[in-house]
Amino acid sequence: MEINRETLLKLAHLARLNFSSESEQEMLKGLNDMIRWVEKLHEVDTEGVEPLTNMSQEVNSWREDSVKTDMNRAQALKNAPKQDGEFIKVPKVLK
Repeated sequence: MEINRETLLKLAHLARLNFSSESEQEMLKGLNDMIRWVEKLHEVDTEGVEPLTNMSQEVNSWREDSVKTDMNRAQALKNAPKQDGEFIKVPKVLK
């Protein structure tokens, strides 16, 4: 596949890009180089290779959820910026 001037101008219009005629030639060369590189990737034999789903080898460490009831209301309210002794006070978000 080869990107021609007409395709480049159409892509530039869609992307709302403006560039000079010198930049146009650089852009054509760059796009065609990228397409040739991607076409080269099609030559690689990937038979039997599983798709990569992520780049990290880390595995999630799952744990069971547990309910802890050893905290009382006073302890929960102790770190609240505003409270009335029974509830946490938050700014009004609806009129």
